[in-house]
Amino acid sequence: MTIKSEELAGQVALVTGASRGIGAAIAESLGARGAHVVITARTAGGLEELEDRIHNAGGSATIAPLDLTDGDSIARLASAMSERWQHLDMLVLNAAMLGTLTPVAAIDGKEFNRLLTLNLIAQQAMIANFDPLLRRAANGRLIALTSGVARTPRAYWGAYAASKAALEVLVTSYGAEMRNISNLRAAILDPGGTRTQMRARAYPGEDPQSIKDPDAVGEFVAKLMVDGFDSTDFHALPKVMADA
Repeated sequence: MTIKSEELAGQVALVTGASRGIGAAIAESLGARGAHVVITARTAGGLEELEDRIHNAGGSATIAPLDLTDGDSIARLASAMSERWQHLDMLVLNAAMLGTLTPVAAIDGKEFNRLLTLNLIAQQAMIANFDPLLRRAANGRLIALTSGVARTPRAYWGAYAASKAALEVLVTSYGAEMRNISNLRAAILDPGGTRTQMRARAYPGEDPQSIKDPDAVGEFVAKLMVDGFDSTDFHALPKVMADA
């Protein structure tokens, strides 16, 4: 991917879960429009490859390895970004854990605790720590990624679906709180069926070519960031898109 425009030039974006899949695609698409992208994930390997791709395309990025389950690490990153940029224009909450697909009565408590910590508690910690930076931006935007099972519960998906349903309520409430007191806007995106490792684990028998590439989601998010959106908006993408 090469630089397409300077529509987001001078703006700073933070994307979680950016080492691969949808997170990486979103980071590349934002970078292709001139944004400086701070990319986070637990390990640096995939982030380094992504950083190289963004730089080779003419964009700019900063690697920030981050364990979202460590609240102190989130606070340290927010402090470092505040010192360097003083504001944050875009925050994409993409990182998530699928967990084991199992009957509700058989959910392992320890795994469920880890899943809720990453998919929900860490997301609130991200909002709390980056709220001041988002409010300092001229038009702060936050997008959180969800799943269709959050609104249409399905057998064996109870743990993951519950975490995503709670995330939707959390982020939508935040968007409603911000609507009348700042220019900050928060919205939810259900990317729909997308060719990722998480999808392959959840649907091992599915033909990966029957669903869209992560780049289609990346382009959609970048367009949302350029065009803007209303607080509490909900967007959902189909499995197949014309430009996928």
